Amino acid sequence: MNKIDQLFRQKKNILNIYLTAGFPQRDDTVPVVLELEKAGVDMVEIGLPFSDPLADGPVIQHSSTAAIQNGITLQKIFQQVREIRKQSEIPILLMGYLNQMMAYGEEAFLEEAARSGADGLIIPDLPADFYNRHYRQKAESLGLKMVFLISPQTGEARIRIVDEACSGFLYVVSSASVTGNKAAMQTEQQAYFRRIRNMQLKNPTLIGFGIHDRHTFETACQYAHGAIIGSAFIRTLEKPGSLQQNIQEFIKTIRS
Repeated sequence: MNKIDQLFRQKKNILNIYLTAGFPQRDDTVPVVLELEKAGVDMVEIGLPFSDPLADGPVIQHSSTAAIQNGITLQKIFQQVREIRKQSEIPILLMGYLNQMMAYGEEAFLEEAARSGADGLIIPDLPADFYNRHYRQKAESLGLKMVFLISPQTGEARIRIVDEACSGFLYVVSSASVTGNKAAMQTEQQAYFRRIRNMQLKNPTLIGFGIHDRHTFETACQYAHGAIIGSAFIRTLEKPGSLQQNIQEFIKTIRS
């Protein structure tokens, strides 16, 4: 069974942490993921640094720029995932962009992702219907889950189309903003989360964007199967001191 499916069958209040591959240093991806697993994180989302991102806020943009300057490449990231997989069974998602897939070669990208040990992909600028026509058969044959995003602006009919194409889980963007927004959860956001929960979709849901502390994580878990933290974790990686200690301390502030 795919590790993402297995996780959702076994656990509630799932904590998914986003990290940028090759940040803060090119070869930190493997030790960061292993330390996250040790700290009790359930799943990781490894970002593929890209110079022209779609929804990443300034914190993740900065980490991507630094990672590219560090010399990270897709080939290197696949090697890093292979190294993680030798030492860990944590579910791994790769989050990148359609341009990166196309530049690598779509079939080769999907095959290499699966071969390296990734369990699924998030490609925010890949439309669900385009995925169905061009990549779904290949991804499913390789056992890769494909996660799609919905936002407060996504209408109900579109949500059901996206839910049908999606596998693994549905990524519920909490607000109409880029990543890294630290505003408190608003009443209208919670009404939106309730609306999604009441639609009884086929996929489990994780809430992302704006999740940055224990309160926002626990609020998200009231309405979904868990939540995703990105920018707040990237900030942690830049703190002075031991990378391992900073990771452990950050995860303790979210879940202990």
